Amino acid sequence: MSQKRIFTIILFAFCSFGFAQKSKIDAIYSGIPWFDQNGNTVSTHGAGIIKENNRYYLFGEYKSDDAIDFTGFSCYSSEDLYNWKFEKIALPVQDSGKLGPNRIGERPKVMKCPKTGEFIMYMHTDDLKYKDQCVGYATSKTIDGEYTFQGPILFNGEPIKKWDMGVFQDTDGSGYIITHSGNLYKLSDDYKSVTEQVVKDMTGQCEAPVIFKKDGTYFWLGSGLTSWERNDNYYFTATSLKGPWESHGNFAPKGSLTWNSQTTFVLPIVGSKETTYLFAGDRWAFPHQKSAATYVWQPLLVSGKTISLPNYKQSWQINLETGQWSESKLKGKTIPNSDNKKIYCSGLWKTQNTDKDSFADKSSDEKGASFSVDFKGTQIGLYGVARPNGGYAQIEIKDTTGKTIHSQMIEMYCKYSESSLKYLSPVLQKGTYKFIVTVLGKHGNWYKKDGTEFGSSGNYVSIDKIIVKK
Repeated sequence: MSQKRIFTIILFAFCSFGFAQKSKIDAIYSGIPWFDQNGNTVSTHGAGIIKENNRYYLFGEYKSDDAIDFTGFSCYSSEDLYNWKFEKIALPVQDSGKLGPNRIGERPKVMKCPKTGEFIMYMHTDDLKYKDQCVGYATSKTIDGEYTFQGPILFNGEPIKKWDMGVFQDTDGSGYIITHSGNLYKLSDDYKSVTEQVVKDMTGQCEAPVIFKKDGTYFWLGSGLTSWERNDNYYFTATSLKGPWESHGNFAPKGSLTWNSQTTFVLPIVGSKETTYLFAGDRWAFPHQKSAATYVWQPLLVSGKTISLPNYKQSWQINLETGQWSESKLKGKTIPNSDNKKIYCSGLWKTQNTDKDSFADKSSDEKGASFSVDFKGTQIGLYGVARPNGGYAQIEIKDTTGKTIHSQMIEMYCKYSESSLKYLSPVLQKGTYKFIVTVLGKHGNWYKKDGTEFGSSGNYVSIDKIIVKK
């Protein structure tokens, strides 16, 4: 990557709005954009999490809204899993080669090698047509350093030509690479090559592979192949990594599409009283993966050989000392969508109350239609209804001078109708602001290689209610 491009990324990361969060986020919120210490959107998809020196480090895909090309792997850190600090682009676009310009780089995962103390990052590399896939690796002496790309990781002298991948570190320090379709490879002591294939083609067409372990039972999670669309993820268990692996079906309610997410990582949070298993999922919003795609982080319930996400927790808190989690609720003054004195609508907005669902929100698909709220406080949240015809909205927060201090794109598409928090602002300095939501008049669509179309059928943006925190 050129010095000019590196400088541009750093400048954007720190100066895009000239705005920083004034105080801390108080919980894990799923399905909404997250913001770093500078008020910029956290961009870290296909991510992995690793704990080092009492900090959590999140490595992921630093996405673009313009193309699927590799634009670098980002690194963020946090002390509480709520508030994220942008550290750097940990692995930038290379001048040439597997992670050079016009290439694919996905699903980075970092493990610390017990033998050498080095940090090893693994990733999927490919061409733009997904015809040149392999598992690559990069190294760094420090967790938050810039990683040096080393090329493909080799097994019997050849690259592992697979795409979706993950990693697993067992309790004895052994490292493993997992790939789609149920393949598991054991790493050498220095984590820089593969010594054996432990499992081969355990399951067909399984993407987004994740393995974690509890009490001698291994859990293998994966998703179906539906391009950027969400689906019902499923899992297997075994008492040995070699198997046999037993299929258990879905771990979230059928039809929930894993609460509209795709598995990317499971983080055990070990405390003095309990261990909470944090399910980390991606909620894609193609093509606006940088601006509108979000994350679904949920406490995964584990009992014997059973795992589940029985219901969707909009927000929850974790005690890192005890390992115990609890549900939380966004508190503040509620403004219903029927309050025309506080919510000013411009353009055509209709109350939705159809036979198809029971929601009574207002929505519009008219490009340029908007609504605004003048508020005094430190945070504002928008609840809306996502539907199969949902589209993109642009959010702006202006100060009393009319200056835009925060801007964010959000998406309101879902294959089934659901109402939830769609946006929560960064924490603002207490003051008076104007909140504006504008219908962009566009939505996401994409296609599988066989021509199957996915995505929204319309451009609707919804308002269910507004919450203002003092």
